[in-house]
Amino acid sequence: MRRISIIQGDHAVVSEPDVMISTLLGSCVAVCLYDPIAKVGGMNHFLLGEPSEGQALSAIDMQRYGVHAMELLINGMMGKGASRAQLRAHIYGGANIISGLGSIGSSNAAFARRFMETEAITIGHCDVGGTSARKVEFLPHDGRSRCTKVSQQVAETAPVAKPQPAAHRGELELF
Repeated sequence: MRRISIIQGDHAVVSEPDVMISTLLGSCVAVCLYDPIAKVGGMNHFLLGEPSEGQALSAIDMQRYGVHAMELLINGMMGKGASRAQLRAHIYGGANIISGLGSIGSSNAAFARRFMETEAITIGHCDVGGTSARKVEFLPHDGRSRCTKVSQQVAETAPVAKPQPAAHRGELELF
């Protein structure tokens, strides 16, 4: 199986079987879209929902926003034969991982849901919110996805033994 990994600001569209698209999310959101009839699917990964009213942005800055990412994804899918009326969505991410950042994750998830409602795209599965990062894997040809929460527990560190001085000068000490 061929694997395509995407990062923030990316998207991928696939129409062939045996391809998986994957990403890692924190407060970002990934939307997996698929057309079950045309067997075309894709995933995006965005940092923020939409810019503030009147905010001037460069083309590169727009890549961070869901409003731009959704249009790129939908247009890419339609270019491979998908029908906008048949699209189905899975939404993942939007965690509030870092307390100092407020509710950015929740805002991102709310944007994704609002976008789907406005565009009349049915949401098949939604796993958003909480405080855990997520690994998302999507089989676009089949419209199937898997989401695994990434543990945030930090293992206690074992005490580190101090290195002993080398017995002889010039020897190589491995640690």
